[in-house]
Amino acid sequence: MFNLTAEQINASNAVYTAREIHQQPSVWQELVTGLLEQQEAFKGFLTSIYKKHDAVRVILTGAGTSAFVGDTLVPELARHNQQNLQFVSIPTTDIVSNPTAYLFKDIPTILVSFARSGNSPESVATVTLGQEFVTDFYQVVITCNKDGQLAKNIQGDANSITLLMPEKANDQSLAMTSSFTSMIIAAYALFTEDVFTTDVAQQVIARAEQLIEIVGDPIDELLDFDFERIAYLGSGLLAQLSHEAALKMLELSGGQVVAIHESSLGFRHGPKSILNDKSAVVLFMSQDPYTRKYDLDILRELAAAKSGMKIVALTETKDEEVEKLADYVISVNTGTESLSSDFHLALLYIIFAQVLALKKSIQLGITPDNPSPDGAISRVVKGVTIYDYKN
Repeated sequence: MFNLTAEQINASNAVYTAREIHQQPSVWQELVTGLLEQQEAFKGFLTSIYKKHDAVRVILTGAGTSAFVGDTLVPELARHNQQNLQFVSIPTTDIVSNPTAYLFKDIPTILVSFARSGNSPESVATVTLGQEFVTDFYQVVITCNKDGQLAKNIQGDANSITLLMPEKANDQSLAMTSSFTSMIIAAYALFTEDVFTTDVAQQVIARAEQLIEIVGDPIDELLDFDFERIAYLGSGLLAQLSHEAALKMLELSGGQVVAIHESSLGFRHGPKSILNDKSAVVLFMSQDPYTRKYDLDILRELAAAKSGMKIVALTETKDEEVEKLADYVISVNTGTESLSSDFHLALLYIIFAQVLALKKSIQLGITPDNPSPDGAISRVVKGVTIYDYKN
């Protein structure tokens, strides 16, 4: 598994993390099958809301990785939107501390909560605030835990639905991996007319299966370069995905690797100063011809710098210019048919970031399943005090 033997995985306390990254194609298959079976009921719930209101605000929310699900989705959902919907992504951590900035009484709102456990105090508190502030308030809970507080709280509520992820998606590792990709697929399928159909799903799943088998080799080559800093870059929704990629490295390295994220264009505006001869830059390249021009520009600039850093480019298919400029190139689509959007590429690109973080963690002598044994961070956040809101 990723060029790691069972003995190495066990000895490194990486059993959950490695398995949960590796299992993603099969989890996606189970998820898509379930979504297709329930699609009519889920779409019917949304249609009933749309018929009641001229316009609806959809808040995608969560904390940490769960918040990045929404961040990554918003550009894609806005592009597909054929209803009078306004999609926004707002972390629960922002809503809880500043509810009047984000929740509005007279604007019909669907709160889409992404949650692995469904027990994070900010997630539960956000729902309470939404019910208190918004007159026409609806909920979609997308969770990996049927026994979580979020799922339990909406049982019997006609204004709410739960999309439950496959049981295997309830990651036991500290770092979210298959839970992240499952929830992002579920929300995409729910809110787009261009649903994650069987044919498209099978194409993405097949590419993911192939990537998982080969990604260990280029990652091992990269790990021969002992980087201490890493920057993830992308454009559009891939810039948002880079936030999750950077967090995986930060979490699984126990903070020993400085990890940042930025857009391809935004990197020049200050963040580029992080680079030194112990840095790696990973560029998530768009397959959109126009957007890709900007990704290529920053790739050319980085390649010309000759600073001793290493550049990794992830791209859909082989590209001669990219191969000349980057130190390592990973093409994620070895099939004959092109993927239809950067959203589909995102599901493949994040696998690379997950595996790189896993193997860097092991290289550093850290235990990936619990990279924070001192309890500085935990699987379900602790130490949060929720205060009653008073007008």
